[in-house]
Amino acid sequence: MITAQATAPDAPGLLQRLEGLILPGTLGAPSPGAAEILMAVGMSFALCCLIASTYRRTCRPVFYSQDYVHTLIILGTVVTLVIMVVQGNAATAFGMFAAFSIIRFRRSVNQSRDIGFIFLAMASGLAVGARQYALAAMTVPIVCAITGLLAGLDLFGARAEWLRLRVRVGTDVDHEAALGEAFARHLERHELRSVETIQAGLQQEAVYDICLRDPAGQAAFLSAVQAATGNNRVVIQRAGVAADSDD
Repeated sequence: MITAQATAPDAPGLLQRLEGLILPGTLGAPSPGAAEILMAVGMSFALCCLIASTYRRTCRPVFYSQDYVHTLIILGTVVTLVIMVVQGNAATAFGMFAAFSIIRFRRSVNQSRDIGFIFLAMASGLAVGARQYALAAMTVPIVCAITGLLAGLDLFGARAEWLRLRVRVGTDVDHEAALGEAFARHLERHELRSVETIQAGLQQEAVYDICLRDPAGQAAFLSAVQAATGNNRVVIQRAGVAADSDD
């Protein structure tokens, strides 16, 4: 009588172990192998470059910062590494959380939309680090395309462009009364932002946010304001742009 004896499967040899470490077949393993780690870092870097490129194309030149763009790329890639480290390990996750909780970021962003790009870079890094590669590869380009569409078509833009007016008059002059006629003739709306004394108290500078009735009439408005203020210094610029001071 012949009986079949079950034999245990051979233990994986050195070549099989190297194959599991290097080849992309480790994508379904409980922990990522070297090939998957390299692929995840490369994918996160590529997606963050796409986010940075979208930011550069849609950002106003006056607010553009190369350091901020580099930070977006670094942030998304680092988040990927952090998530891959803490994935499936609660103790490590709490340790990383405690370490990062002592970090304080004190730099303010120039525009509100910059915060959105920071969250997009972090979300991209989170998705790749959590091994949700299809999700990251599909959603990040879609969000970047939507952002480019919003900027390219200037959707939800203001109906009229607001400008910032800086005028200087003597301390004995009522700037509201002096500028009233020019404002009534050329402006649709105006709002006083600030008034301060300059030139050792010899003059006062008033800052207004203004909206012209006719954008083509800016030169005429400028002449009217100069005549009303006695040919003192008058500056018109885009709202939100800092002016140089020559006090």
